Amino acid sequence: MTNRARCGQNGAVAAHTRPSVNKRLREAQKKEKQAAKAERRAQRAAEREKRGPQSTGDDPDIAGIVPGPQALPWADEDSENEA
Repeated sequence: MTNRARCGQNGAVAAHTRPSVNKRLREAQKKEKQAAKAERRAQRAAEREKRGPQSTGDDPDIAGIVPGPQALPWADEDSENEA
């Protein structure tokens, strides 16, 4: 029995090595991606240290909002119409 008969393919004995080459390429790409990600993380950490602590003051989106009942927004229009 020849190699061709055992493999069940015509002359495709070397076809089994291709997936390992692809796997090595994927692993290399994964390592490159991880290295780039680690570099970005280090840059962000350095920028964070350079900026210092963030202010713990009021949130500008909610500055000036008073909790509790609010004045009616159309109350001003009613007083103008009556006068």
